[in-house]
Amino acid sequence: MSRSWASFAGIFIVTNLGLLAVGATLAVLPHYVKDNLNGSDLEVGIVSGAFAFTGIVCRPIAGNLADTRGRKPTVIVGALLAAIAGALYFVPAGIPGLIVARFFLGAGEGTVFTAGSAWNVDMAPEENRGRMIGLYGLAIWTGLTLGPPIGVLLQHAGGFHLVWAFAAGAPLLGAVIASRLPEQYEPTEESARGPFISREALGPGVTFALSVFGFAAVSAFIVLSLDQRGIGHGPAVFSVFAATVVATRLLAGGLPDRIGPARCAVGAALIETAGLVLVGAAEDLTVVIAGAIGMGAAFSLLFPSLSLVAVNRVGPERRGKAMGTFTAAFDLGMLVGSPLVGAAAAIAGYSAAFYVAAAAALACATLSAAMARQEEARPAAQIV
Repeated sequence: MSRSWASFAGIFIVTNLGLLAVGATLAVLPHYVKDNLNGSDLEVGIVSGAFAFTGIVCRPIAGNLADTRGRKPTVIVGALLAAIAGALYFVPAGIPGLIVARFFLGAGEGTVFTAGSAWNVDMAPEENRGRMIGLYGLAIWTGLTLGPPIGVLLQHAGGFHLVWAFAAGAPLLGAVIASRLPEQYEPTEESARGPFISREALGPGVTFALSVFGFAAVSAFIVLSLDQRGIGHGPAVFSVFAATVVATRLLAGGLPDRIGPARCAVGAALIETAGLVLVGAAEDLTVVIAGAIGMGAAFSLLFPSLSLVAVNRVGPERRGKAMGTFTAAFDLGMLVGSPLVGAAAAIAGYSAAFYVAAAAALACATLSAAMARQEEARPAAQIV
């Protein structure tokens, strides 16, 4: 067991290094585009979000490679792609060059996280899969939390080039670490069979995508909405939400294993629904914070719960495809949810964005309940 935890720590560090690079560049790119390249606000948005397009495309590809070529080689390739992205920031090709660099970053990080997720599940004891999936997901949250202040410090210390060097060096170090980690999984002939997309993971993936609408609403409108209502403290409320996500993963990450992943997802989605309604309707800070805590706890449990539903439906030879299909659901939720809640805010005010997200969370609970009934009706022998 200690060896499994050591390997888990290694994969966590590899993924976290890549996400630190993502966070570091996110903090400084807007100023670089505006001040150094004379870009517009639209171009800032395009550069910042460009990585999501290759991310959603490359996750299923990475899952297929992880099954057919192995987890370790796929993680190394992904880390090297992310390192190339950092190196491309040095190329004086203007905004088009930055967009190309961000495409490489999306491909790299999508590949690392997808193959790393399958690698993590391979090592996890069956009774602790949900907890291990949840803990691995913290590599993203800690990277995106610590990366921005690192980027700002590096920019002040040595300019943008020092940030670019970190963005190239961190994932490169991750590739070196990954090359030294043991891998138990061995591809078989069965790994290459079956469809490119995991049909087993489509249902859990779409269900999870609905829960991401809430994250899209909070990310985009929590500050503006609270300022308009005279409550303020939007950044602090978002910090409470993010801290609750981390704390719940650490303290209650075993819930999907203990009560069943689909049943856990039902409860979490209902709590997210209530939290979003509170955030949208509150007139004082205490109620907003209560809603943010509920949302954070719920969102924290939904990813490991629904991904566990997905991986439990397939054998080891298709875990990569399942995780590739499932993890693309977060990108799908952001790509669909962000403009949807934005349209609601434009038509009916900021609170409407949270109410639309609450309706999506309620739909997530409904679909999760259907999966829970399927799990209860399925003979134990059919569950991998």
